[in-house]
Amino acid sequence: MALSDNTRGALLMATAMAVFSCNDAMVKALTHDLSIPQIMAVRGVLTTILVFAVSILLRAKFSLRAFTHPLVLLRTACELGGTLSFFNALARIDFASASSIMQSLPLAVTLGAALLFHEPVGWRRWSAIIVGFLGVLLIIQPGPEGFSSDALFPLAAVFFTACRDLVTRRIATEIPTIHVTLFTSFIIMVVGFVLIGPTGGWHPISGFNWLLLALTAIAVFCGYQAIILAMRGGEISFIAPFRYTSLIWALLIGVLVFGERPGMTVLLGAAVVICSGLYTFYRESRRAIDTAKKTATPAAGG
Repeated sequence: MALSDNTRGALLMATAMAVFSCNDAMVKALTHDLSIPQIMAVRGVLTTILVFAVSILLRAKFSLRAFTHPLVLLRTACELGGTLSFFNALARIDFASASSIMQSLPLAVTLGAALLFHEPVGWRRWSAIIVGFLGVLLIIQPGPEGFSSDALFPLAAVFFTACRDLVTRRIATEIPTIHVTLFTSFIIMVVGFVLIGPTGGWHPISGFNWLLLALTAIAVFCGYQAIILAMRGGEISFIAPFRYTSLIWALLIGVLVFGERPGMTVLLGAAVVICSGLYTFYRESRRAIDTAKKTATPAAGG
């Protein structure tokens, strides 16, 4: 029995979230033995080789102009900031908490699109954004007893990643995605090597850690490809909410692998963030349907 485009897209999105969660868990495990810049550098080498090999297979034509485009450079800077922030979050706070805060990314993108691009956002979606960020406050517990400054790292990761996604929307379609990915992985690799010295120097890498590093490079590449296929194969309003399945994986990995026991406040905050995000997706899909109806009505009458 053939799967519908929406079902296939939902499965691909859920698979991508599982892959990314496993990647994040491997990165967190690596931070116990290696510095963050060293992880970035070595994984960057492996990822760059992998992406370059794929681009050769696809016979993609390389263009220096594409690599030096201002928006590509800005996107790369945002990706770098997000990587540094999230790797520090994984190293410093509970796995489930870091992943829960990252679930506010769709809300942050919607907020950024409204403020920067003046995309229409009604009072319902503004309310969902506010409630969602209140959920983030529940997770980080900004009181004198519960707050840790380390919780600022995942918040910074949300900011940089949202900026990356917003900049990506403005990059011309003439610039191949594989080129953007290749340039980004190369720059992250270079910055990683530059920062190794100031952060304690090179540490020996065991055979097991080499395996983890290789798996993280493969996981990142496969995860992004799965998301691209998912978003191109069905209705975004149906597929996008499956991003939140990553929180299920994060909670399971946190408990089973890292021995974490998320408190009720963290779980409640995560639930609030997810519900707010799902409502935002719902309102966006309703707006798209209403816009389509308004556009189709004059044509039908004429």
